[in-house]
Amino acid sequence: MATPGTIPMASTQSTPIATPAFRMFLSRLTSSIRQGFSQRRPWYELIDRTAMSRPDNLTDAYSRIRRNSSYFKVNYITLLAVVLAFSLLSHPFSLLVLLALLAAWLFLYLFRPSDQPLVIFGRTFSDRETLGVLVVFTLFVVFLTSIGSLLISAILIGVAIVCLHGAFRVPEDLFLDDQEPGNSGFISFLGNAATSAAVAAAPAVASRV
Repeated sequence: MATPGTIPMASTQSTPIATPAFRMFLSRLTSSIRQGFSQRRPWYELIDRTAMSRPDNLTDAYSRIRRNSSYFKVNYITLLAVVLAFSLLSHPFSLLVLLALLAAWLFLYLFRPSDQPLVIFGRTFSDRETLGVLVVFTLFVVFLTSIGSLLISAILIGVAIVCLHGAFRVPEDLFLDDQEPGNSGFISFLGNAATSAAVAAAPAVASRV
């Protein structure tokens, strides 16, 4: 009688996507994005032509930008993201390189299981060596290629659009919610988003130290 064939068993090694740290990072990132979009103002307020007028002077323009950035902060972030996305989509190679760089950081360092060493072409890389290679590669991509100038140009164009709208949008009819602090402006919103991402990734980074 022939012996029954053995059933191949799938490897129990966890992939970076299946690690608890990566799942927690995605959960916190999704929650932060959802909470941010809940503060978005109606777009018709942003494009209300009747509320547009030329500022009297630079002081008036600066005051308008501050008030509008506090009120339309999520809308302005969305505009910046659209400009950046349009720039990257018009340069597919740059977009692919940035996605590959992001994937390398996520899956080769941040969320790679600590008990699984990185082996490439038969050579085992330590966490410190992996970090060093990623840092050098990131600096090369951002500062020594056209990708860095593309990102900077897109950000500057987005900021110029935001400042132009903020300077010409009369904010007298806009009222911030009572629960929002007075300093919850455009820069603070970016800082809060960066802090949330850092907190989400902190457990994975701490496991490498």
